[in-house]
Amino acid sequence: MSRFWKIALVVVAAIVVVGIGLRVMGGGKPAGRTAAAASAGAGEADKDPVPVTVVAASRQDVPVYASALGTVAAMNTVTVSPQVGGQLLSIDFREGQEVRKGDLLAQIDPRTLQASYDQAAAAKRQNQALLDTARSNYQRSNSPQYRQYVSKTDLDTQRNQVAQYESAVAANEANMRAAQVQLQYTRITAPISGIAGIRAVDAGNIVSAGTVLVTLTQIHPIHVLFNLPERDLPAVREAQSAGTPEVVALDRGDAHVLAGNGTLDVIDNQISADTGTFRARALFDNADNALWPGQFVNVRMKLRTIGQGVVVPAQAVQRGPDGDYVYVVQDDRTVKMQAVTQGVEVDDSHVQITAGLKAGERVVTEGQFRLKPGSKVNALAPGQTPAPPTDAELKAAQQKKGRGGRRPGGGPR
Repeated sequence: MSRFWKIALVVVAAIVVVGIGLRVMGGGKPAGRTAAAASAGAGEADKDPVPVTVVAASRQDVPVYASALGTVAAMNTVTVSPQVGGQLLSIDFREGQEVRKGDLLAQIDPRTLQASYDQAAAAKRQNQALLDTARSNYQRSNSPQYRQYVSKTDLDTQRNQVAQYESAVAANEANMRAAQVQLQYTRITAPISGIAGIRAVDAGNIVSAGTVLVTLTQIHPIHVLFNLPERDLPAVREAQSAGTPEVVALDRGDAHVLAGNGTLDVIDNQISADTGTFRARALFDNADNALWPGQFVNVRMKLRTIGQGVVVPAQAVQRGPDGDYVYVVQDDRTVKMQAVTQGVEVDDSHVQITAGLKAGERVVTEGQFRLKPGSKVNALAPGQTPAPPTDAELKAAQQKKGRGGRRPGGGPR
């Protein structure tokens, strides 16, 4: 092949390649316009308002509480035991019964101790008779009529005999009192008012001094012991100096109040070096027996009240990498992220805001996951649902969808 033909083939091939390239570049422009149109359509879609629930921040008095897990403890606990031994004749209480101080709880066979008392009484009567005789003899011998006929030695002996019998009678009286005390111990009475527990021994058994019969617990009033962190000590002491802080006992789930109107009774005199906490004790009248010794409760003690604090629902506060924030709805129906500082919990569903928010500003409480700064929103009240779209809105949405399904040139994709 000649050199001319080789050059001609190269030129033809170059023309074909250029033509194909121009064809490809020309066909890509409609696709680019379609992508731009799609982006524009998406941008328009992004401008649709997002339905969210909005609540205005309010002002109210916010009570400040110290909370802890507490243990109910009886005001007094007494283990009842006999002070003398013998056969247990009867049990005179019912287990679980509320008894009063002085009520009869049990009786021990008194016959042995009664005999001891009677013996001491008989000895006293015997010595009392001897004492009366000795006194008569001494008085007669010491009278002016007989003194000159009685020697001084006999007179001293009679006087000493009177003293001897007086001492014997005094000893007999002491024995009688001791026997009477022992006899009284056969009647076991309640030393305090309280609830009787489960008895430890049955009637008919031989018991000795110190045998446990039953335990009494006083529950009117009743104590609740709890620990608080040492950082709360200044606030607790300040509240105590200002008055008697109110204490409430709640159940383990913090859902129901078991006992209210409690008061702070005492603060322990030292902080535990192991736990960094201090002990405190509250006092409840427990008139309805809602608190029981050994029960675990949640303690809430009111320390002070913050006047007119800014309060919002707790779910409005979100946590981000830079701290807590809320979405605030602006006048143009768009939202902005507002950094806030949380204070104390107001109740189970609200929280106080110490900085970053003013009363009256509207915050988003539901629907935050669909928002970003600048998003337009449809603000709804709590419990309100968005209104159904009108016919005009449905028609406009269908037209928008139709435009998005065709190429700019009018031809199908």
